[in-house]
Amino acid sequence: MSPITLALSKGRILEDSLPMLTRLGLGPAGDIDRLLRVPSEDPGVHLLIIRPADVPTYVEHGAADLGVVGKDVLMEHGGSALYEPLDLDIARCRLSIAAVKGSPYADPAGWSSGRRVRVATKYPEITRRHFAQRGEQVEIIKLYGSMELAPLVGLADVIVDLVDTGNTLRANGLVETEVLTQVSSRVVVNKASMKMKHAALQDLLARIQTMKA
Repeated sequence: MSPITLALSKGRILEDSLPMLTRLGLGPAGDIDRLLRVPSEDPGVHLLIIRPADVPTYVEHGAADLGVVGKDVLMEHGGSALYEPLDLDIARCRLSIAAVKGSPYADPAGWSSGRRVRVATKYPEITRRHFAQRGEQVEIIKLYGSMELAPLVGLADVIVDLVDTGNTLRANGLVETEVLTQVSSRVVVNKASMKMKHAALQDLLARIQTMKA
């Protein structure tokens, strides 16, 4: 049987995953700062180090058998084509709405300005669904970073972004006004791989579950 391929999200999820992988004997056996495909300490498992937004795609299309990715990415890009057997409870944060402190938009009750509220975010689908469920239409401006800048320069009225400690918001004069959802890292599995490599994947998932517990 070919080795199991595990896709890991670059950044905080990778940093938080490494101690667990090392305890499982699956720590990288190569330079993760330079290589995108790295052998693990277990010859039966290979690691892919890729952008978080790409993890569901790699797993769904079988380029990886399973992956570790944030729930925010699954909610934004859709995870219905994948199994989601485990919540690793790591890289925890929240997806929130934030506005400039003291602005009319710092109080959601004061949003009746006669025009659509402009929302800057890298999560347009989650944002659209959230406001649609409330019966509100908003103008969504997609950005890829430096979200806190948007309301400061008048590009947007509010932002929807991940918040951990809230220090970056406070440093830029913003406040959280609403939490959309709590976010943590999940294990996702390719459905065909679960059939073809069932025993090996079930064993690996059980080891991860035991380590998590």
